[in-house]
Amino acid sequence: MIGSPFLDERDRYERSMDGWIDNTFDDAFTHTVQIGDDRLRVELKAVCTPSPGYEVRSAAASVLEGDGSGVGRFDDLTGARMVAGFTRRLTEVAGTGPAARLLVDAGIEVARLARQAVKLPRQAISHLAAGDAHACWALDMSSWIDLPGSCFTYSNEGRALLATRAVTTPMAVELYSPPPAARRLFARRKVMRLVRTGERLHLFHSMHDNVHGFDIHYEIDLLGGTVVAADSITSRLPYQGICTEPQGRINDIVGVPVDAALRKRIQSLLGGEQGCAQLYDLTADLLKLLSL
Repeated sequence: MIGSPFLDERDRYERSMDGWIDNTFDDAFTHTVQIGDDRLRVELKAVCTPSPGYEVRSAAASVLEGDGSGVGRFDDLTGARMVAGFTRRLTEVAGTGPAARLLVDAGIEVARLARQAVKLPRQAISHLAAGDAHACWALDMSSWIDLPGSCFTYSNEGRALLATRAVTTPMAVELYSPPPAARRLFARRKVMRLVRTGERLHLFHSMHDNVHGFDIHYEIDLLGGTVVAADSITSRLPYQGICTEPQGRINDIVGVPVDAALRKRIQSLLGGEQGCAQLYDLTADLLKLLSL
């Protein structure tokens, strides 16, 4: 049976996340994430090195609203790398308090923020002009160790499209070589919403930041146990003309059974080298809110 523990005794649930990057150190960023709902809201602040290290220098968690008991041992993250196995480490340090699940999600968002800015020397970006998609794409591939092959845009097919069509980008110099002490050089807001209407469950997720604008929606038939509608609006993409290609894959979700295997199934339907990492993450996060 399809349900959600967040819809007990109500037909609507909403959770929001605000995250940003401050250039607070010569060799590291401070990532701040605030996440929660109308009952509980937490904050995780972490000082981390950029790619290729992705190492946590320090981390501190706090409860902003709601039950403040038990925020785990996030200072134990010192030395951890935000690569494979990081979610497991987050679960270990989060403890079992009321805020544990939200703080794990906050840690995941910190790791995602770490993929949005790097620290290149000024001479490395001296040639970069605003809107130069070719130069930005090349910098991306050389600056973030985990980008090549991570999605369609950073695949060989994506590379080929750079030479055959007009591609535009909102990527800015500050994301590659930020000014000293720059505050909120990258800022992101995400909102998830569940709405139950009779025998239908609607799932919404939006993400807006310096280079992304996503608003996705799924409709589930609770009686039939399948996705009956899926749509997405992408108002901003890192590389308009390349990132646009895999967005239509959201239509492949229509007719898919909503069961315990769906979380794995979307990896091939939405993610991978032919897909969109952001579309996959936004969908996967929504599925975490469901009981399947």
